Amino acid sequence: MNGGAAPPEAAAPPAAGPDAAAAAAAATPSHRRLPDFLQSVNLKYVKLGYHYLITHLLTLLLLPLMAVIILEAGRTDPDDLRQLWLHLQYNLVSVLVLSAVLVFGATVYVLTRPRPVYLVDFACYKPPDNLKVRFEEFLHHSKLCGFSEDCLEFQRKILERSGLSEETYVPEAMHLIPPVPTMANARAEAESVMFGALDNLFKATGVKPKDVGVLVVNCSLFNPTPSLSAMIVNKYKLRGNIKSFNLGGMGCSAGVIAVDLARDMLQVHRNTYAVVVSTENITQNWYFGNRKSMLIPNCLFRVGGAAVLLSNRGSDRRRAKYALKHVVRTHRGADNKAFNCVYQQQDDEGKTGVSLSKDLMAIAGGALKTNITTLGPLVLPVSEQLLFFATLVAKKLFNAKIKPYIPDFKLAFEHFCIHAGGRAVIDELEKNLQLQPVHVEASRMTLHRFGNTSSSSIWYELAYMEAKGRVRRGHRIWQIAFGSGFKCNSAVWHALRNVKPSPQSPWEDCIDRYPVELVDGFPTHNAQQ
Repeated sequence: MNGGAAPPEAAAPPAAGPDAAAAAAAATPSHRRLPDFLQSVNLKYVKLGYHYLITHLLTLLLLPLMAVIILEAGRTDPDDLRQLWLHLQYNLVSVLVLSAVLVFGATVYVLTRPRPVYLVDFACYKPPDNLKVRFEEFLHHSKLCGFSEDCLEFQRKILERSGLSEETYVPEAMHLIPPVPTMANARAEAESVMFGALDNLFKATGVKPKDVGVLVVNCSLFNPTPSLSAMIVNKYKLRGNIKSFNLGGMGCSAGVIAVDLARDMLQVHRNTYAVVVSTENITQNWYFGNRKSMLIPNCLFRVGGAAVLLSNRGSDRRRAKYALKHVVRTHRGADNKAFNCVYQQQDDEGKTGVSLSKDLMAIAGGALKTNITTLGPLVLPVSEQLLFFATLVAKKLFNAKIKPYIPDFKLAFEHFCIHAGGRAVIDELEKNLQLQPVHVEASRMTLHRFGNTSSSSIWYELAYMEAKGRVRRGHRIWQIAFGSGFKCNSAVWHALRNVKPSPQSPWEDCIDRYPVELVDGFPTHNAQQ
């Protein structure tokens, strides 16, 4: 619950005004200046041509070489081939040694290479309709809980600018007057979310709970004894030698961390399944005080969770949806500002909540920069890496004022799952990564329909893309999330087939209404798909 939220009122730097644009136009002779749209089109095609040339450079260079080899082979006399065969016969020992080395090298490669990890399917929890909360109901409830008028008005503004709809969900205990944030009610929320997602997952995949060899559960703020992972083992009677893990306090990016841990376990244990459950618990983590920096999570965080089935079995490739390609994790906890920017604490009245620093967006930007610096060489085409390197060298050697080149990640990925932490988070990544509205549509619509569901939000976003029928064979998906600590984590998936939505998709009954157009956080009208 404590990682990706950011004050939705955080604004981007103002753009240059019309006077500046007019001055720039006047400074350039009209007969030498192309219209802006022609310039952008020309640059677009120049860049596409450059990208195509660099991507296929090796092929273009090898084609003439192959042609020469084929021509020379066609001119070779049969007697020369006969002499070569006789030479090999008289050097049988050399041939056998070379063959043995090749076989040994191939064997070592096969045994030491990382095992492929497949995502068979996943399921997101959809709460019942009676848990929906409208804005007026939310504010009325907050008023009865004793919030000051100033804090009530602050919450109203946050809700209006948040990008959330009036169809998001809060736990049953928070619908009561007064709220009942007991341990029993928190366990009830955890059980309904985790078991609801797991029931759908096991039903959709046909996998028996006894076949699961690895279980990883992440929930940041609710860590009871016995653990949440033990609750799942008890419910589904998982086998006694299961490798189970319970991750706590790791914020909204813990879903990627859980996938990374499951992947590592699947490298060690052969022919098994791993289940990852990502959720957050609201019942005991609602803030009842009047410190504004701690009220924002109340307005943004909502009930949600996801269960993911991973496999290292070769036979599962035929039915799996995705293959896991990369996981890149960045941790900025050594820096005090980053460590304290999302912090669970008590206010002056002793009421517990999560405080969000004003520096959150700047710290998130720094973590993102470090993360994509590591991720870029793994996923970007050579053409983009050359441009980035050339710009870096030019900046160092010639002109310190040269702006660093921002790689075009749209050439590396077809789909982006940006953690729906808040409007500011999505806006900043859209701007900094130079994405188009369609690339952040899944994130905005997930925030609108389900709110910030913490570490599971990236799975609601992937489910949205599947429900829209947009994920095709060969497509690459980038999941990126931010969390307390401060962390920025990325996971890269490769679609193995044209993906259809999973049964019981959370978007099943409403996908036709999406996307909706948002203006200042309010839906204006339903747009066509």
